[in-house]
Amino acid sequence: MLEVKGLSFYYNPERQILKNINLELKNHDILCLLGPNGSGKTTLLRCLLMLNKMKKGSITLDGRDFTKVSVKNRAQYMAYVPQAINMAFPYKAFEIVLMGRVAHLATGSRPKKKDKQIALGAMKRLGIEHLAHYSFNEMSGGERQMVLVARALAQQARILVMDEPTANLDYGNQVKILKVIKHLAEDGYSILMTSHFPDHAFLACNKTALMRDGVILAQGTPEDIVTTESLTYLYNTPVCVTQAQLCPCDDTAQVCIPLMQ
Repeated sequence: MLEVKGLSFYYNPERQILKNINLELKNHDILCLLGPNGSGKTTLLRCLLMLNKMKKGSITLDGRDFTKVSVKNRAQYMAYVPQAINMAFPYKAFEIVLMGRVAHLATGSRPKKKDKQIALGAMKRLGIEHLAHYSFNEMSGGERQMVLVARALAQQARILVMDEPTANLDYGNQVKILKVIKHLAEDGYSILMTSHFPDHAFLACNKTALMRDGVILAQGTPEDIVTTESLTYLYNTPVCVTQAQLCPCDDTAQVCIPLMQ
C-alpha cells in the first residue's frame, strides 16, 4: 500500500502549492485525481516520483519510508507514464519500451535477452507488438501512449503513475487506454491517474480525489464524490451529473454534462 500523509510543497513559503495532502493507494485501486489547471495535480505526481522534494509529510510503501529508498529501487516499485511526447532521437517503439528495463540493469550494462523478452512481452500484452520497429515520433497519439504504457509494464513496477493518459487522444483511443488501465488494476497494479474528464472516474476508477488550489477537497468512490455540486464548485462552472440510459440494454450510467449558461 502506498500512503501519503500531510504532504506539503512550495517553491516560496508564502505561496504553498500543495497543502496537507493525504492519499491511500492499494492493490487493484485506480485513483482518479480531478481538478482544474493549476490545482497542483502534476506537482503532486512529481513529489510522489521524488522529482520534487516535499517540504512536509511522509510517503510510505507498505510502511517503509519511500523517500529513503534508492533511486534505482524506487524505479522498481513505481513507474511513470507521461502524456504522449516527442523523442529527441528517432527511437523505434521497441527501443522505447526496452528503456523500462534500465532500473533492472547494472550501471553501464546492456539489456540482455531476458530484458528484450520482457519488453516484447509488454508490447504483446497491449497488442502493439506489430509497432515494434516503427519510429516513435511518426506514430499517432494513441499509439505513442500505448508504447509509453508498455514501457511502464516492462519496468515491472506495481504502481503506475499516469499524468493525463488520455490527453489529446480521440474518443476511440481514450476508451482503449481506459480499458487497458482497468485490466491492469484487475491484475493487481495500483494506478494513480490525473484527468480533465470527470466521466473517466465513472468509466474506469474505484476511487476519486477532487483537488483545487493545492488541497484535496474530497475523496472516496466516484459515485459519492463526483456530484453536480462538487464539480460545479471544483471547476467554477455549472455541471450536471445525471443518469444516462444505455442502449440497447436497460442499464444506466452516470455522466457529467457542462451547462452552457
